Amino acid sequence: MFYRSTLAAFALSAGMVFSNTSVQAQQIYDTDQSHTEVLFQWNHSGVALQHGEFTKVTGVLNLVEDALEESEINVTIDTASISTGYAPLDDVLKGSEWFNVEKYPEATFKSTSIEVTGEKTAKVTGDLTIRGITKPVVLDTTLTHYGPHPVAQYVAFYKGQWAAFSATTELRHQAFGIGPYSMGGIKIEIHTKLKAQ
Repeated sequence: MFYRSTLAAFALSAGMVFSNTSVQAQQIYDTDQSHTEVLFQWNHSGVALQHGEFTKVTGVLNLVEDALEESEINVTIDTASISTGYAPLDDVLKGSEWFNVEKYPEATFKSTSIEVTGEKTAKVTGDLTIRGITKPVVLDTTLTHYGPHPVAQYVAFYKGQWAAFSATTELRHQAFGIGPYSMGGIKIEIHTKLKAQ
């Protein structure tokens, strides 16, 4: 379940690559931590759905206007920021059998290719590393906003160019050595905003 969250976090930078709006040939965007959600969901033994998130995620998108497929995204997730809303479960997930956050404090995603599939959609493929194990993942990403922020006229922080996107993927956590037993597929959903430097 936790793997998916990570994936999700990686998807957030991808949203920018789909825009047909004119921008500089190359522009760097940083994630807005206060508006970035990396959510994950799993089915608990077929009885009920459970949810969680990673609350500390940072990412940088290098957007190449004239060659979107050459754009790059790098994301880092603080694994100790995992939160399910239930502290005892969080402690288990942070432990040595699961994320082992003391030994592996970060999970990372680095894009390797971007395939534009529509006016506002793309498949972002990249290397996801969790617990020192790297696997390829694909993020189905949708651009949800591109341009000036509607709140910029009221709050100075929001001035400048912004992009927002959502992304989804699914992972098998044991492929990354996480957990003593399988929880099945973990669904990841990511929502994020990025600001041009």
